[in-house]
Amino acid sequence: MYNVILKQNEEKRIKAFYPWIYANEVSKITGKDKQGSICKVLSFNGDIIGYGYINHASKIIVRMLEVTNLEKCEDDYGYDYFYSLIKQANDNRLSLGYSNSYRVIFSESDNLPGLVIDKYDNYLSCQFLTLGMDARKDMIIDILVDIFKPAGIYERSDVSVRAKEGLKEVKGLLYGVVPEAVTIKENGLLINVDIINGQKTGYFLDQQANRDMLKYYAKDKVVLDCFCNVGGFSLCAAKYGAKEIYSLDISERAIEEVKKNAKLNNFTNINPICIDVFKALRDYKEKGDKFDVVILDPPAFTKSIDTVKEGYKGYLDINTLGLKLVNKGGYLITCSCSQHLTMPLFLKMINEAISHANKKAKLINLSFQGKDHASLLNMDEALYLKVAVIQVM
Repeated sequence: MYNVILKQNEEKRIKAFYPWIYANEVSKITGKDKQGSICKVLSFNGDIIGYGYINHASKIIVRMLEVTNLEKCEDDYGYDYFYSLIKQANDNRLSLGYSNSYRVIFSESDNLPGLVIDKYDNYLSCQFLTLGMDARKDMIIDILVDIFKPAGIYERSDVSVRAKEGLKEVKGLLYGVVPEAVTIKENGLLINVDIINGQKTGYFLDQQANRDMLKYYAKDKVVLDCFCNVGGFSLCAAKYGAKEIYSLDISERAIEEVKKNAKLNNFTNINPICIDVFKALRDYKEKGDKFDVVILDPPAFTKSIDTVKEGYKGYLDINTLGLKLVNKGGYLITCSCSQHLTMPLFLKMINEAISHANKKAKLINLSFQGKDHASLLNMDEALYLKVAVIQVM
């Protein structure tokens, strides 16, 4: 087993349950083992801080599994240990009222750094984002089969972040059979999910509760749903009595999915339009078109700390345009899924957009990702989704 000795005072964050140890926080490493194996973490004075798994190829050299001062070995972190954590995480979701489709495991937030598991009806979609989890893939699949008895498990580790761990992007069937389309239930609606080729693990489950908020804003309203993806917000708007919904996305594939989902739920007032959303917003502004509710749920405009300034401008641009299209008394529902656009920056951007649009407005609601995507309070990286409801006065 490797022994990772921290520099002086670097143990304070780890004792406060921060789960990452960076290479520049380490004084020295003794012992020898394979990469991805369990390592012991010690303070500069030699006190045991806890255990994690190690990867010399990553800037995050250790990802913590447990903070404890007890002497442990590799066998203590085997099948039973991971079974207990996965079952506990799932039991927690069930106690919160989740049943058909939800995030079962959210990485560090469930003490399983680098592991993401989403449940879509009777199918599971997984991401193994770190070497430590990738090395335990077979064991984790056995645990998932034991707990969930799924019809199929599919891997969606086709994400660029794996390169930072020295891993290649991979995807493929891990267990059973996974069809091209899985029909899930969300907010009382039927939605087709493409686990194999859809966004992320198949669908954006983190917006489930935020989409349902349309019960307060959609009745008898004309709604513009921008960056609509497969239509989650649009479907909720229709469910809650919207008069007309215009669903915009640049992806032809996404628009076809919106059409299928509208038909699946017998909605005839959803109008899917394949178009560049930025162009559409400017065209609506030029024509003087207005809407009662404008929804902005764009992809992350900034994916690294180096692009925050540029990304901020993108968010400011679409929010200014969006506000100009909202009728008096109407609502802008605006989202950011970028962890680097922090909450203070998000609110600053909205205030600036309100000023640029020459509107008087008030904040009606502020929310985050769903309860199944709960984040550690001491880990800003996990609190990524911000959603604000702004009423134009």
